[in-house]
Amino acid sequence: MNSVQLDQTVPDFELPSTGETHFRLSEHKGKNIIIYFYPKDNTPGCTLEGQQFRDHIDEFTSLNTIILGVSRDSVRVHENFKTKHQFPFELLSDAEEMACNLFNVLHLKKNYGREYMGIVRSTFLINTEGVLIHEWRNVKVKEHISDVITTLKSL
Repeated sequence: MNSVQLDQTVPDFELPSTGETHFRLSEHKGKNIIIYFYPKDNTPGCTLEGQQFRDHIDEFTSLNTIILGVSRDSVRVHENFKTKHQFPFELLSDAEEMACNLFNVLHLKKNYGREYMGIVRSTFLINTEGVLIHEWRNVKVKEHISDVITTLKSL
């Protein structure tokens, strides 16, 4: 499957989710969807990013928007992460990297001299019709949430 591009309809996909469910994109038409990809549960940057989405959930809800976090962690690990930080949104497990490849967020990374394929922190906005209308790549957590909200308000 090729990666989705801006102004294209996002192909339907399904991933295991917290809350003992599966998320299917096609079941959420009529809502804006923010999908944010992050490297790993319970790490400082990923925790802060999730907390910022959590702390602004009322604003997202008022803008007809649902939030979804995605990493390659298992649903069990996601459940603990979600509970610990009281995230009011679902976390999706992409252990097989299907959504990571669809959104082209896996890239070669280096850490302490070790090279590996990892998730580059990225966020995507899918509109009510299922079209990818905005993307943020190489996200810097501190100013990110205000950028996302400003973009949503401009719709």
